[in-house]
Amino acid sequence: MRIGSVNRPARVAVIGVGALGASVGWNLSRQGAKVVFIDAGQPGEGVTNWSFSWVNASNKTARKSYFDLNVAGMAAYRELARTIGPDLWWYPSGHLRWADEPAAEAKLLKTAGLLRSWDYRVEVCTGAEVRRRLEPALTVPGEVPVVFYPDEAWVHGRHLVGRLVGQAVVSGAELRPGTAVCDIGTGADGSIRTVALSDGSRLDVDMVVNAAGPKSSHVAGFVTRHLPMRREPGVVTRIGCAQVPVHRAMHAPHIEIRPDGDASVVLHSREIDALIDTGEDPAELARLLQESARHVVPELGNSRIAQTRIAHRPIPADGFPSVGAVSSVPGYYEAVSHSGITLGPVIGRLLASEILSGKREEMLADFRPERFPL
Repeated sequence: MRIGSVNRPARVAVIGVGALGASVGWNLSRQGAKVVFIDAGQPGEGVTNWSFSWVNASNKTARKSYFDLNVAGMAAYRELARTIGPDLWWYPSGHLRWADEPAAEAKLLKTAGLLRSWDYRVEVCTGAEVRRRLEPALTVPGEVPVVFYPDEAWVHGRHLVGRLVGQAVVSGAELRPGTAVCDIGTGADGSIRTVALSDGSRLDVDMVVNAAGPKSSHVAGFVTRHLPMRREPGVVTRIGCAQVPVHRAMHAPHIEIRPDGDASVVLHSREIDALIDTGEDPAELARLLQESARHVVPELGNSRIAQTRIAHRPIPADGFPSVGAVSSVPGYYEAVSHSGITLGPVIGRLLASEILSGKREEMLADFRPERFPL
């Protein structure tokens, strides 16, 4: 491989150190590649830190191959927790979902039936059972059907990224935080040769992995590649709690709620996201999120709004991941996806394998960058 040579390992620049970039780089590093992590900010503190961070496949039923990839992502997390240790970042406590009007409830139960037919673990409880067994702080009505997905989880993304990058650095990887990529240089044959950084340095590399999240289209432009992306901003609020009143991620009517460690709760809502482009003050969006959450978990009404951020989700134009090589630019790879939290470990493993072996992984067949023409 000019993927390095017989005498030296491949040198790979991973651009963007969120859940996807950290996972790709960790997998490459433990297989002998020389990895340079490059991030314009700090590892794990971009979109990864401002995600709902829900590990699931129940919300990925639009295409069976995408569902299967996400199921593989869930399995890859269980393996990762065994490999690097689960503390501080891995919370496999399941996920709850319910609705408050008939059409939404019918759709929820129909999806649960489809998932069962695909051998996905689903339990349907009543609100009363949920309050008794799982979440006593909820106000969900006693007779309402609540779907429980016991194999789902949430992840503390920043802690996960820190663990992966830390282990990779111990294995010889280099970390360049607070450093943006200014250009990617290619040789006469069009293959990757260099990466120019905002600190004035230029790195000789064999390959680059574009895992730059919302900036992925910009990075792709350095190799004259057009990567079309959706514009989908989302607002996330952290609520400080003396005692966290919920134990797992949940989608309640109008609001998503999950714990965020010992002293905070994360809130998100697609309905509130729709107000972002109206110019509404982020502080007002945070207040609306807290008000919605209070109707589900009354204790949250008295808690303090700690942090709010509007982040741009990294979603390729058709909604599905863009993962793998771009044949017109030898040595250039993409790892760009919404649901980067769920997919990080499995994409990291599959893409690292492709980079080092040159063999295409069948599970990524529907998600190749080549579906977006140059």
